[in-house]
Amino acid sequence: MNTKSSATALKLLNLYRQEHVIIGGWAAVNQVFVAQANDDVIRELKNMPTGKSLVQHIENLRSGKTPMDSIERDLMPYGGMMLDSTVPSIKLDDNQWQELEYGIDNFTPDQAGLETFTALGVVQKFGTEWITAIADAINQKPYLRDKWNIITQTYNAYRLWNTANEIIATPISERVRGQVQADMPEYETYLPMFGDAGMQLLEKLRTIISSLK
Repeated sequence: MNTKSSATALKLLNLYRQEHVIIGGWAAVNQVFVAQANDDVIRELKNMPTGKSLVQHIENLRSGKTPMDSIERDLMPYGGMMLDSTVPSIKLDDNQWQELEYGIDNFTPDQAGLETFTALGVVQKFGTEWITAIADAINQKPYLRDKWNIITQTYNAYRLWNTANEIIATPISERVRGQVQADMPEYETYLPMFGDAGMQLLEKLRTIISSLK
C-alpha cells in the first residue's frame, strides 16, 4: 500500500461523502478530485467502500460527460438518499422563515452562537441533517448565502476542534494516522480560527502523522 496515495484517497472519499456541508458544493470538490486523483490514488479508491462510484465520477468529469459543477444522480453518495430520503422536501412556512432569518442575522461565530442557532425549532426540525436541509432551503433566498457560510464555517471549525481533541486524547492507530493526514487540509483551514490553542492542536496533529512515509 502506498501510504501517501491511500491518505489522498481517504481525503477524496471524505470530500465525496461530505459535499453537502462543503462551501461551493460539487463545483468546489470536483476541482480537487480531478487535480489529485492520479493513477495510484485511483487504484486505492477502487478498494475502498463506495470508492468505485467516486472513480466513475472522476472519469466522467475528465471525459466531459459530467459538468464540473455537477454529478450524475446514480453516482451521488449514499445513493442520493441525502436528498431523496433524509430531507425529501424542504418546505418552510412564513413563521419558520422568520425564525430562520432571525437566527441567521443574529448568529455569532462561537460555541454559544452555534448552540443557540441549532436550538431553533426550524433547525431541530431536520435533526442531524440540518446543515443539508437549511442549505437547500436558503437556495430560495440567495441573499442569506454569505451569512449562512459563516454558520457553516463555524460548525466545521468546532466539529474539527472536537475531533482533533478526541484524537489527541486516545491511543493512535495507523488507520487514525492515515485519516488525520487525509483530513489535514481541513484542520489547517479551521483550527487556526481558535488562535494559539488551535495552532498548538494543529502541531500535535502534525506530529501524529510525521511517522507516515
